[in-house]
Amino acid sequence: MTRLEVSDLTVEYVSGGYNVRPFQNLSFTAEDGHLVVLLGPSGCGKTTLLSCLAGLLTPTSGSIDVDGVEVTSLRGARLAQYRRETVGVVFQAFNLIPSLSALHNVMVPLRLSGVGRAEARERAGKLLADVGLEDRSQHRPEHLSGGQQQRVAIARALAQNPPMVIADEPTAHLDYIQVEGVLQLVRDIATTGRLVVVATHDERITQLADHVVELAQHARPAPRVPVPVHLEPGEVLFRQGDPSDLVYTVDAGSIEIYRELADGSVEVLMDVGAGGYFGELGPMLTMPRSASARATEPCELTGYEVKLFRNDVLDAGR
Repeated sequence: MTRLEVSDLTVEYVSGGYNVRPFQNLSFTAEDGHLVVLLGPSGCGKTTLLSCLAGLLTPTSGSIDVDGVEVTSLRGARLAQYRRETVGVVFQAFNLIPSLSALHNVMVPLRLSGVGRAEARERAGKLLADVGLEDRSQHRPEHLSGGQQQRVAIARALAQNPPMVIADEPTAHLDYIQVEGVLQLVRDIATTGRLVVVATHDERITQLADHVVELAQHARPAPRVPVPVHLEPGEVLFRQGDPSDLVYTVDAGSIEIYRELADGSVEVLMDVGAGGYFGELGPMLTMPRSASARATEPCELTGYEVKLFRNDVLDAGR
C-alpha cells in the first residue's frame, strides 16, 4: 500500500538574482489508489513540487515520506534507486525520443535498468496495449497525435510498475477530444498499489480527483471595508513572497517598493508617494508578493480588497 506524506515543505531558490519561494510550509497526505491534483496557476510551484517528489530537487526544509522512506535524505545510489523504482514521471512536453518507435520509447527505462530485450519488449507491448496504442507501437512520435504521445509517455512512466506516478500538466498540449481519453487514463492508473499526483491549472481534472491540493497563495480573508494602516519609518508592510491580500493607497508619506536580492542586498523599484497606490497585481492574480514594501517616512495608508479598490479608487478616479 502506497502512502505519501508531505510535511512543512518549503522551497527557496535564486532566479535572476532574486530569492524565489514558490511555496512554504506545505503539508498534505495522499493515500494508496488516490489521484491527487496539485492545482494552481503558472508560477505557483507545481513543477517544483513534482521535482521534489521525484527526488530531482532537494527542498529547503520539510520532509517527503513515501512508504516510510524519507526522500529528502536520500543520496547517491539510494536516491538513484528511488528515482528508478519508486516514481514514474510523465513530462509536460512528453520527452519522447524522436528516433525511436513508441515501443522502443517504452522499452528504454526497462533496458537501462538491466531488463533483457525480449522481456522489455513484451512488457512495453503490454503497456502500450493497456493505454490503447497496440496498433501504433511501431510509429515514431512525429507520426502520433499529441494525445497518443501522451499515452506513450504514460506507458513509459509505468514501465517499472512504480508505486507513485507524477504527471506535469498532462492535458497542456491536447485538444478537447484528446483530453477526455488522457484524463480517463490518468484516473484509471490510480489503483491499488499506486497513487498518482498530477500538477495542473486545468480545473476539469479536479472532478476526477480524490484529493485536491491548491498551490495558489491563500491570503487571509480580505476585509470588505477600507483598512487604515500607520507605518513608522523603516517599518515593513509586506515582504517578497508573502501572500497577497490588500491593495494599498498612500494617503500621506512615502512607501519604498524593493526586491531582496540573493546576495542580501536590495533593489529599489520605485517610491510611491501620497496619492499613489501599490500592491494591486498580487491580490488580482492570486499570486504571492513579488516585492517588499516599507515606509521611508511616517505613512498613512488605506488597504482595500480588490473589488472595493476597483469600485472606490479606480472607478472613482475615472
